[in-house]
Amino acid sequence: MHYGILALTFLSVNLDFFLMLVFLLKKYQLRQVLVGYLLGNLILLTASFFVGKTLTLFLPEWVLGVLGVLPIWLAFHDDDDDATDRSGRSPVINVLVTYLAVCAGCNLSIFLPVLVGESMLHFLMTLGFIGVLTILVVFIINQVAGISAVQRQITAHGEWLMKVCYVVIGLYVFWDSGLISHLLALL
Repeated sequence: MHYGILALTFLSVNLDFFLMLVFLLKKYQLRQVLVGYLLGNLILLTASFFVGKTLTLFLPEWVLGVLGVLPIWLAFHDDDDDATDRSGRSPVINVLVTYLAVCAGCNLSIFLPVLVGESMLHFLMTLGFIGVLTILVVFIINQVAGISAVQRQITAHGEWLMKVCYVVIGLYVFWDSGLISHLLALL
């Protein structure tokens, strides 16, 4: 696994949720937000990995490189997900449900092609890596949540930056899967 691409994948797929984290951190305790967000990431990563493993039973890896079209499609698709407040549940469950409601489709379609060819050992290393990134992001966002200049920049430029990252991830999946070399060999 290329950890640079993994970090880019995590950051780009969660970029839209980072602003939501600012609001959640104002509403709930840091620990509650951290646990809910971490659980959400681990659930979606695990689902992506096992769906990918199932697909590899039936298809060669270079064919699965076509999945790289998913992040590119998401870059050009307007996604107006909106999370609703889930009052009456624990704050951890509220954060988890909010994260899954906002990010499940994107995360599955982005991480599935990235994780499709990974071994169980690399997947476990990926879970640890993403877990550490998740914790770092929550602490960093908690520190900068009060800075109004940061909030303005995320609002102004977050959308296009996320789209550029999705395209880069999609192109990486095409290349890493061997799809491009396989297609070039056919020519």
